[in-house]
Amino acid sequence: MDPSRILPSFPAPSYRGTQEQALRDVRDAFAAGNDVVLVRAPTGSGKSLLARSIAGAARTVEEAKPAEATNAYYTTPQVSQLDDVAEDELLSDLQVIRGKRNYTCIINGEEDTPVDRAPCARQKGFDCTVRHRCPYFSDRAIASNRQIAAMTLAYFMQTAGSDVFRKRDVVVIDEAHGLAEWAEMYATIDLNPRTVPVWDDIGVPDVNAADDPVERTVRFAEALTGVCKRAKDELLTKPELTPDEAARRDRLQELRSELKWFVEDYRNPESATTWVVDQPDGEGMQIKPLDPERYLHHTVWDRGNKFALLSATILNKEAFCRGVGLNPDDVALVDVEHTFPVENRPLYDVTRGKMTYEHRDETLPKVARVLVRLMAHHREEKGLVHCHSYAIQSELKRRLARLGLGNRIRAHDRQNRDAELESWKATDDPDVFLSVKMEEALDLKGDLCRWQVICKAPYLNTNDSRVARRLEDGQWPWYRRAALRTVIQACGRVVRAPDDYGATYLADSSLLDLFERTRSDMPAWFREQVDRTTTPDLPEFDPEAAGGRAGTGSGGISRGGTATSARNGRSGGGSSASRSAGSNTDGSRTDAESTGDSDDGRSKHPLSDVWGDG
Repeated sequence: MDPSRILPSFPAPSYRGTQEQALRDVRDAFAAGNDVVLVRAPTGSGKSLLARSIAGAARTVEEAKPAEATNAYYTTPQVSQLDDVAEDELLSDLQVIRGKRNYTCIINGEEDTPVDRAPCARQKGFDCTVRHRCPYFSDRAIASNRQIAAMTLAYFMQTAGSDVFRKRDVVVIDEAHGLAEWAEMYATIDLNPRTVPVWDDIGVPDVNAADDPVERTVRFAEALTGVCKRAKDELLTKPELTPDEAARRDRLQELRSELKWFVEDYRNPESATTWVVDQPDGEGMQIKPLDPERYLHHTVWDRGNKFALLSATILNKEAFCRGVGLNPDDVALVDVEHTFPVENRPLYDVTRGKMTYEHRDETLPKVARVLVRLMAHHREEKGLVHCHSYAIQSELKRRLARLGLGNRIRAHDRQNRDAELESWKATDDPDVFLSVKMEEALDLKGDLCRWQVICKAPYLNTNDSRVARRLEDGQWPWYRRAALRTVIQACGRVVRAPDDYGATYLADSSLLDLFERTRSDMPAWFREQVDRTTTPDLPEFDPEAAGGRAGTGSGGISRGGTATSARNGRSGGGSSASRSAGSNTDGSRTDAESTGDSDDGRSKHPLSDVWGDG
């Protein structure tokens, strides 16, 4: 790597905000001998352009000796962010490569077949005469020879050990704050009838009843590996497979690899990974790693010489490094200043109590009422509600519809989330989108969204064995940082440029407690936001005024950041410091809010608190 090439590699005609100073600091950090540089850059600082500049400093083929690594990787866990890179003209020299299932075959009669199910994947010795034009193999060949290959983190990790995508000189990981969690997720082995093709051929033990559940799981994994091998070998005797058989073969091989990795890592006395097992229904099970350092070394750290990790929310350098298997003393941190005026990104306290599972039945109706007041306040502006779970989303949608506001409300489910999001973004109507798990990688610049609500403090699910194990070990700071990180990410969805503006409303009083407990971990620019939190002056509760389809006066937040009421009305309550958690300033519930069945009972499921399974 030649750090002096970082600034000349900047792809835009001019710098914006603090980009130039940030790149100078990154250059100096690498020049000082650091192999890993963390770049803490807030939303809107142009991280993709910074990433391109850093990747441009990689050793070239012409400069390298035969055994030396050359060129660079750009990777991100977010598919939508990779899509943005592919569409950005300033990043046209990044060659994007995706997994096989994202490409379709070009052979006559197979045009609707994904490449991983095409004849070349189904027939022995198939000689594809058009392989040179195959969209997947063409992109792969180009990416393998291009100076910067861009891919998702999942594809990057899956290609560890590949002869095509070998070690490179520089690796840039965007949105790197969740690297440890992503690694844990990718290394998790999910065993159930949907993921194990030979499920009916095996007897699943009750590992919870064993003296050592993990050891019992290891023995089961060894037996299952053998069953998978025999089933796969049987398929390989066939000269041609159907698409379903090809999928079965690939899944058997993938499962064998996962299980072998688990067994070898568990048996390895030098591995720092701790394995835990969940078997909630007594049949299916999840095998999960804690702090999978060895996995990360294999899939990430062995893939490059120099690393730049970019994110707005690497909150604690030492804790982050420990979580991904790095020595903090060998890692440099570069802080990029926020250039968005704090007045344009205000936080407002509209808390109505706690949204934990025990208190939600009492608090959620009050949140629905404050949403009505916010819809009247922003009657001509689009809004986003971070519902946190499908249970909360379903209940808010039901209550707002019963109040006659269904025509202004949009929502999504697990299958149509992208389509519904794009439809909402495309409309000019002031619709309100009830979202689940959209706190990251969502660009709602300008009038796409002027206000948003965070319904619940996004704490991780304590029923998850990995979370429970860490809390048993007293890792409460880690637990709170994870929630704070999600909140900061969410706050960045609606303000995307220095001249953009948007309001974020806090509906869960647990958020105020979170801010108090994590103050020392906050970036200075977010701490300033929190310190300026005020209670807005909202209109009275009036569903008709919240309809948003007629009338004059837009309400909402002015360009300077001051909240203005759509009309005179009662204040939303006292200041965050003086109002007790859960106080009801909106009065008692209406008949429409206090009656009616819940959405099929799934909202009672404890996992709905975090993962949205309710």
